[in-house]
Amino acid sequence: MAAIASNSDKARELDEGTRAAWAAYSDSLRDLTGEEYEQAERESWSQLQTELRRLERRRRALAQTAG
Repeated sequence: MAAIASNSDKARELDEGTRAAWAAYSDSLRDLTGEEYEQAERESWSQLQTELRRLERRRRALAQTAG
């Protein structure tokens, strides 16, 4: 039973990580316009995608240990 609770906690942490990644992306672009926005958006999007892929790998690993 403790393993299920632990996996549930880890899943919540991963969900929070996803929310935090999107918030960081949004925050990095706040108040930017024009070329400054375009440059920041490309870099921020790349960082967001890297983080989302990392979180997805952790989700898959968690699902495998639960299954």
